[in-house]
Amino acid sequence: MKSNGKVILVIIDGLKFQTAVDQCGYLEALVESKKARRMKMIAVLPTLSAPIYETLHTGLEPVDHGITSNDNLRKSNSENIFSIAKENGLKTAAAAHCYFSTLYNADPYIPITDQEVNDANKPIQYGRFYSEKGYSSFNISLISEHDLMNQASMMIDRYKPHYLMIHSCSCDSIGHKFGGSSEEYSKQAWLVNDQLAQHIPFWTEEGYRVLITSDHGFTDSGNHGGSSDIERWTPYYDIGHPRPGVAKETVSQLSVAPSILSLLGLSIPKNLKGVALDK
Repeated sequence: MKSNGKVILVIIDGLKFQTAVDQCGYLEALVESKKARRMKMIAVLPTLSAPIYETLHTGLEPVDHGITSNDNLRKSNSENIFSIAKENGLKTAAAAHCYFSTLYNADPYIPITDQEVNDANKPIQYGRFYSEKGYSSFNISLISEHDLMNQASMMIDRYKPHYLMIHSCSCDSIGHKFGGSSEEYSKQAWLVNDQLAQHIPFWTEEGYRVLITSDHGFTDSGNHGGSSDIERWTPYYDIGHPRPGVAKETVSQLSVAPSILSLLGLSIPKNLKGVALDK
């Protein structure tokens, strides 16, 4: 399967590597049937969301791009996939948490103007963003997986973006409340996988190379941010990879940005340490 220069990145926030293997039956079916490649990926440090969102889109370590905590979130000042794609005349889109709006479109995030974006002048030209406002401190769900995936597929149908990023936060929310070894956490991973099973066939028919990963794992006590294996090991699925099956080697999150840029047919900044994983 060829990407035709179109890529979707799905970030399943807080999804542990082994939970993906155990619960994401559709993704594993694609691997088993030689339609996808699964790799074991190690997260950068700290294993926190905002730093890793920026790493996934810049290819830089948090200590280098400067976003080292969720509490020092700001607009990115590094070259990133959205900015590079826009500069090269490609269309970009995202259905994601508002952290991504802050990072790449507007800081601060103002829902009235930023929750829904259709603006060719912004790095994320077509955006549908959600937030944690109005929920309890441990959110059961910020947006339903059904609605999130439908928003993404709607933008594909309407706008035909070259790069679309989808960010699901429900596993992270459930993990914080019930822990990474809970039945609730496993069930939520299954539910995300079930929604992907309903939309990935449409995405691949539209010519997209689909990449699926996580920012970090989860401890049994419902935490992340440290350096333990359970917090650092994440899944990386590449649907349409020319070498399908289970990869023997482990890979780095620093390779995600170079892989996406390569698939989009864009130049990879020379300062990036990660190697592209698309071939």
